[in-house]
Amino acid sequence: MSGHHDHSHHHHDDEGLPSLEEIRRVLADLPGPDLEAATAAMQREQSLLKPPGALGRLEELVQWLATWQGKAPPELTHPRIVIFAGAHGVAQRGVSAYPPAVTGQMVQAFINGHAAINQLAELHDADLRVHEMDLDHPTADFTAGPAMSEEICARAAAYGMMAIEPGLHLLCLGEMGIGNTTSASALCAALFGGAASDWVGPGTGVDSEGIKRKIAAVEAGLAANPSALTDPFEALRCLGGQELAAIMGAIIACRLARVPVVLDGFACTAAAAVLYKADPKALDHCIVAHRSAEPGHARLLAAINKRPLFEFDMRLGEASGAALTIPVLRSALACHLNMATFAEAGVSGKGDKPAGSVH
Repeated sequence: MSGHHDHSHHHHDDEGLPSLEEIRRVLADLPGPDLEAATAAMQREQSLLKPPGALGRLEELVQWLATWQGKAPPELTHPRIVIFAGAHGVAQRGVSAYPPAVTGQMVQAFINGHAAINQLAELHDADLRVHEMDLDHPTADFTAGPAMSEEICARAAAYGMMAIEPGLHLLCLGEMGIGNTTSASALCAALFGGAASDWVGPGTGVDSEGIKRKIAAVEAGLAANPSALTDPFEALRCLGGQELAAIMGAIIACRLARVPVVLDGFACTAAAAVLYKADPKALDHCIVAHRSAEPGHARLLAAINKRPLFEFDMRLGEASGAALTIPVLRSALACHLNMATFAEAGVSGKGDKPAGSVH
């Protein structure tokens, strides 16, 4: 399945686009969980033909879907996969095993239906959208100062918000951007502390020299951007990328539109972590698909208090791990919708007297 594709060339028609201040204001007033839908889903769950809790996390997932779609039972016929692609100035420093040009080449592969995510989107009947964030103008190399101006960062976030519409049942988020695990590592160090070496891993598969270059780049980025340590949005602006800002915007828009979100791997979760740091409840409508093989991801998941659904040693990005949750969520929902209750099946419940008992 080839993706619907969108360029962001960032023309100067900025009237009405939010500033980072406006994003902060939206965050202060996010809609909470729909407890009515949650209760209705839980009540149905408790009547189904199984011991209570026997479907484990599948039960939690249905409840999560109902809570954040705001309806019971929830639906899953319209899942969307969205990939944001961004170009990073820090990629010029040899922090990836691949040259920066691969970002644009991979976007073309998504459009042509050739990448892993295309196969998963087609198999799971998901709508795939690819949004290219101004690849002709990479962010500035953050080892020398901020990656983005406030305007560029806010515009990228707004672009991510505009990629969402109400009526989607699920949004699987992912990214593409050579250099973005370096950006994500720097962002995590700014948000949660620790040494650069705690957050840096092989990414696309750099060797030990490449890892040293990545650690040096993260350390230089933190040193060159002291304001990144003062505020999560400032950390995103100084150390992030346009695709990470867009992911953050999409997560906020999903909360406002009642669309549950599945986060992919390390870079995607790092973008989400900006919101967590600003408000720990801001990611309640999000689950994390998998624990990536990128070593910083486990540390990041602990920091934002999220338990991933699986661990398949994946480290591809492009929403590939997030897409794999679609059949799991559909399985959970099929059981919830189609199983009989004890009463319908004529089966004795827990603690019922055995049939024909004389006592």
